[in-house]
Amino acid sequence: MPRFTAGSPAADGGFGHLRAEFELPDSFTADVLAEAEAAGVDPRETVGEDATDLPLVTIDPPGAKDLDQAMQLSRRGDGFRVQYAIADLGTFVAPGGPVDREARRRGQTLYLPDGNVPLHPPVLSEGAASLLPGEIRSAVLWTIDLDSRGEPVATRVRRALVRSTEQFDYETVQAALEAGTAHPSITALPELGRLRRELAVRRGAVELQLPEQAVNGGAGDGWALGTRPRNDVDAWNAEISLLTGMAAATMMIDARVGVLRTLPEADDDSIAWLRRSAQALGIEWPDATSVSQLLAGLDPARPESMALYTCTTRLLRGAGYTSFAGELPPSTTHAGIGAPYAHVTAPIRRLVDRFAAEVCLAVSADHDVPEWVRAALPNLPLLMSTSDSLAARVERACIDQVEAWMMAQRIGGTFEAVVLRADEARAEILVEDPLVMGKCAGENLPEGARITVRLTAVDVVKRKVSFERA
Repeated sequence: MPRFTAGSPAADGGFGHLRAEFELPDSFTADVLAEAEAAGVDPRETVGEDATDLPLVTIDPPGAKDLDQAMQLSRRGDGFRVQYAIADLGTFVAPGGPVDREARRRGQTLYLPDGNVPLHPPVLSEGAASLLPGEIRSAVLWTIDLDSRGEPVATRVRRALVRSTEQFDYETVQAALEAGTAHPSITALPELGRLRRELAVRRGAVELQLPEQAVNGGAGDGWALGTRPRNDVDAWNAEISLLTGMAAATMMIDARVGVLRTLPEADDDSIAWLRRSAQALGIEWPDATSVSQLLAGLDPARPESMALYTCTTRLLRGAGYTSFAGELPPSTTHAGIGAPYAHVTAPIRRLVDRFAAEVCLAVSADHDVPEWVRAALPNLPLLMSTSDSLAARVERACIDQVEAWMMAQRIGGTFEAVVLRADEARAEILVEDPLVMGKCAGENLPEGARITVRLTAVDVVKRKVSFERA
């Protein structure tokens, strides 16, 4: 794979110019750091229930230090029991204090190829709050019992002391499951994960299997673009998080207080447009087949599938957050998931999860939701939507920058590409090697087709690459 060498005058070896462009903070103030240091006390002093006997394990990308979730899955009769421990930021962050105020300004952790911009000081996010193996930690512990179909029948959540026993990554777990040597706490993951995926399709969940670009390398190796691998374990692990988020949403709706992640249903015109796109791509779509069922049956390796996945992103526009206290909002559903859903499983990296967790803890214990949480709910939707927008723009800028760096010396070269989406004068294309997305000039380019394109221009400063059909 072609690489752009770090240290070149064009790139200055890193992404400092993007940090400056987006005005990203490069540190925490002294009062925030001081409070974070003081908050990292032994959780046994403040948390009563001891669940350290649970053999929890974490599954994260290699080298991750900000570990939000640990799990233990087991059979329960002909069903399952999920023990899901979530990092408990509520025991460390004082409402209205310096860490809380700074977290509200940031909204979430931003990830750049040369280092992240964390939501919380690393002494918490990578230390005292992180569910690191062998360490006793305070956690928001979810216990979810499911029947033989994978449907939840009982949910309980409370604060507890936990201790993760192992830290795994996706590829290690995938290999262990295939070899029959997986840790006992996750041997049920394939069966439960498949059941939950089947339920997702029946709910109408929309999953797009588009290749996800990622920036690799750095330091002396240079920067390169590749794909972020997604194996079965990644998908099954995500289902456990989604299960918990849906359980949290149900709890909040029943209590008529909380904050949900929402997405409106696609309108009839959008569905009709997608059907016309499928027909143009030669994809058969029976009348009785839902969008979810259609997408689940496509082969992601085929170019027409990638083109239809890209078209389907139109159905997923308009995601946001909805808070309420008392009267329920007109819509509580996330159309992409096919059910009500709330963010509760990543509080180290995302602000809203801490507040949603406090709502669920109170509801599960039949207590009043703390007033400081109620007071924050109306402001969370705008704060998180603004933060999500910034995170998306930063991620896109980093990828666009590496694309421009990599392609700057290849103007005039030809590449094989797939047409993802097209209008009369140009198209959005995916170059397959190296993995680059760009615009291609050309009239009436056929969506879903493989074509040869020529790189006509690269603007490193504006992070733009342009192609034409060869």
